Amino acid sequence: MSLQSTDPIADLLTRIRNAVMVGKNEITVPSSKLKVVVAKELKKAGYLTDVKVESAKPRDILVVTINKEGENSNINEIKRLSKPGRRMYTSAADIPKVKSGRGIVLVSTSKGVITGTEAAKQRLGGELLLSVY
Repeated sequence: MSLQSTDPIADLLTRIRNAVMVGKNEITVPSSKLKVVVAKELKKAGYLTDVKVESAKPRDILVVTINKEGENSNINEIKRLSKPGRRMYTSAADIPKVKSGRGIVLVSTSKGVITGTEAAKQRLGGELLLSVY
C-alpha cells in the first residue's frame, strides 16, 4: 500500500513534529530531493542531529535523527508557511524574522533552498517554505 502525499514537505514536518511530541529521536520518510535539501538545511542550522539517505526499492528512504538519545529536541515549533493551496512569496527585504531572530525561515530561491538570513544577504527573494525555532 502506497500513501501519496500532496504536500511532501508538510508530511516531513508533521512526522518531525509528532516524533518530538512523543519523545522519539529518529524518523524515516520516503526520500525526495527537496526533502533531503530541507533536512540538510535544518541540520546545518542545528535543529537536527543527522540526515542520511538509505537505498531501498522502489524508493530511497530518508532517515532523520532529531536528537541524540537522552537529549531534548532543539525544535520547539516547526510550521509550514507556503501551502499548495496558498503559496507565499517574499522579496529579500520582506523576509520575516522568527521569534525576534531566534528561529529561522527556509526560503526556496533561484539558488536553491537557503535560510532567510542567507537569502537577505544575497538579496534573493522566493517562496517561504517553513519556519522553525
